[in-house]
Amino acid sequence: MPLPAILANLPLPIIGSPLFIISNPKLVIEQCKAGVIGAMPALNARPASQLDEWLAEITETLAGYNRDYPDKPAAPFAINQIVHKSNDRLEHDMELCAKYKVPVIITSLGARTDVNDAVHAWGGVVLHDIINNKFARKAIEKGADGLIAVAAGAGGHAGTTSPFALVQEIREWFDGPLALSGSIANGGAVLAAQAMGADFAYIGSAFIATEEARAVESYKQMIVESASHDIVYSNLFTGVHGNYLKGSILNAGLDPENLAVSDPSRMSFGGDAKKAWKDIWGSGQGIGAIKQIVPARELVARLQREYDAARARLAL
Repeated sequence: MPLPAILANLPLPIIGSPLFIISNPKLVIEQCKAGVIGAMPALNARPASQLDEWLAEITETLAGYNRDYPDKPAAPFAINQIVHKSNDRLEHDMELCAKYKVPVIITSLGARTDVNDAVHAWGGVVLHDIINNKFARKAIEKGADGLIAVAAGAGGHAGTTSPFALVQEIREWFDGPLALSGSIANGGAVLAAQAMGADFAYIGSAFIATEEARAVESYKQMIVESASHDIVYSNLFTGVHGNYLKGSILNAGLDPENLAVSDPSRMSFGGDAKKAWKDIWGSGQGIGAIKQIVPARELVARLQREYDAARARLAL
């Protein structure tokens, strides 16, 4: 199946994952200008009225950029919507996405037909993130256009399934848009994701260590100084299992080797979650490839060089 026009012809097959608290218009705009899909959670705009301002800033800035550089237009942007019942802003935020005709909506923690229908009504595309093949089928049955396979090693809320197994199972029945998330932080891994059957690499942690990211400098520096053995998998902080930096857990006075288990029924993405994620820092296992804090454009340029080099090696 050919990719929807919105997702086709990207200079580099990358979607910057929406980073809770961290992603902001500045980062999204620079990602899109560099040729990758930039994304942010709607819930990062606080108060809720700020989302209107942010969407206006992104759409107007990218429209101006495209007028100035018609031969090299920016990639589209995406907004992440948490569909879980704890998100009492969903209706408000979806109305604003409709107002600005957001090109791509990324849905998380629940698949809803009404949300998908609303996005399709303004001509947008829905990508739903999943951690296993069962949830993938449900998402497509409810009208999502594509999937984001959040495999083992991904930052934040991640699954435990190998990316090889997850992509393989999905591709047995689904030939639509598919992004892969999980420890992807260099251009060779982007090409590997495509070789496995994904259309896009879904990259988050590498963008935390960029100048535009709304993360404190100590968080960015910890990303640079850490590697896969510094990642802890736990559901304590939001009720959903995710990967976090061991150093931030230690700094919070907790023992990363003896964390309590949370009750999933108390899952929350409101103020309590924001407080937790401010102190406990999410990250994927691929951060060993991140050596310095750089502008987002420079990171994308590195990924492009590595991607091209990997393709050249395979052509030999």
